Amino acid sequence: MPKKIPERKCIGCGLMKPKNSLVRIVRTPDGSFAVDFTGRAQGRGAYICHDPECLDMAEKNHGLERSFGQKISADIYAQMRRSLQDE
Repeated sequence: MPKKIPERKCIGCGLMKPKNSLVRIVRTPDGSFAVDFTGRAQGRGAYICHDPECLDMAEKNHGLERSFGQKISADIYAQMRRSLQDE
């Protein structure tokens, strides 16, 4: 029997995809946000596609704010865009 591949939902486009094809956005215990490419950082996480357009959709539909239950500033979105482009 083949091993089951875990799937997660992208907060931008809303599609279910294999976990290893998505990037994790994490709110650390101290309250800061970071892009977690390893998927192992400590804290509350949400998943998004590698595509910057998905981050634009997540900003427009407030996907991160729903996932983390708090307001997300434009500075954090800009930081995430830079991180996604650098990777």
